[in-house]
Amino acid sequence: MTETGAGAAAPSDALGYEQARDELIDVVRRLEAGGTTLEESLALWERGEELSKICRRWLDGARARLDAALAESSEEGSGPSGGSPRGSGD
Repeated sequence: MTETGAGAAAPSDALGYEQARDELIDVVRRLEAGGTTLEESLALWERGEELSKICRRWLDGARARLDAALAESSEEGSGPSGGSPRGSGD
């Protein structure tokens, strides 16, 4: 059995951000190029929606990690001296 089109995709939970992004780019290119049947276009659209959600989850997770690191850094910087790590605003 051969794998073609959206059926060749890896399981969603196994995709890293870059893999999902690259596959999403390919899906968009194929949809923009046209030449597919309605059924193929719908399958591509659905796969694109799924890939978009995967990318969004990765980006949301990255944002949460950055926010946590910044909050931790800010707490460490405000220690006993009470100073702000961002300076006095001069």
